Amino acid sequence: MTAVKLDGEALATDLKQQMRARVERLTEQGYAPGLGTILVGDDGPSARYVGMKHKDCAEIGIHSVDRRLPNDATQAQVDDAIAELNNDPAVSAFIVQYPFPKGLDYGSALLKVDPAKDADGLHPTNLGLLVMGEDAPLACTPRGILHMLHSYDVPVAGKHVVVVGRGLTIGRPIANLLTLKRPDANAAVTVVHTGVADIGPFTRQADILIAAAGAPALITADMVKPGAAVVAAGVSIVDGKACSDVDDEVEDAAGWLSPRIGGVGPLTRAFLLLNTIEAAERAAGLSAV
Repeated sequence: MTAVKLDGEALATDLKQQMRARVERLTEQGYAPGLGTILVGDDGPSARYVGMKHKDCAEIGIHSVDRRLPNDATQAQVDDAIAELNNDPAVSAFIVQYPFPKGLDYGSALLKVDPAKDADGLHPTNLGLLVMGEDAPLACTPRGILHMLHSYDVPVAGKHVVVVGRGLTIGRPIANLLTLKRPDANAAVTVVHTGVADIGPFTRQADILIAAAGAPALITADMVKPGAAVVAAGVSIVDGKACSDVDDEVEDAAGWLSPRIGGVGPLTRAFLLLNTIEAAERAAGLSAV
């Protein structure tokens, strides 16, 4: 068996093409969307990722604001940068890039973000609305994963999804999103993590397996139900190289598989753009098109 490639790069390209028209519409009506980023410290992967986000903005005509603070920035300086973007009418939505340097409190900073400008969909207000099944900005990677599965006709409703990882950015929100009673979700969801001694008995039951633990090659072929859809969402940096949670040999067991490069990542960035556009539309009182 050779898995069908879940091509996030191609899907992201299509999404960005659709978004250009919405950006043009907003701009013509005087509501040009803007994305802000706050990067604290000198973490290399974070800096590269933020740079890619600004490149994406330029590609579809979104204004972007780049705020960078030094490694020794204080919590007060971070709060000031957040307040600046909260109050900047040119910024429709923004992110506070994770991780933070030691000594700074990311959770405290996140709480100070205006929920209406939460491009990441991670503010507690928006996560709470997700749990309630109400409209709110959704976490970008979970939203991208759901779009990927739907686009490749992977059956989700009524299926058993196993999420490996319980992190704020992927594990917890995707588990809640998949349980919602909506056509592209409505699944039975099990969440396990690296604190579970043996996750194999759980993962082998999954019709859809979402690996989001940030542990290199955690998921091996013998842990996958033959023909299952496997989404490699977790990435860790080892010796300067990005490593997937999913071992390469899983391709021979899975029915569908997202690749380490060109899989979930491009869709995460695409939905960051879409969250920004939607924030601009809400602020302008315009409906999505």
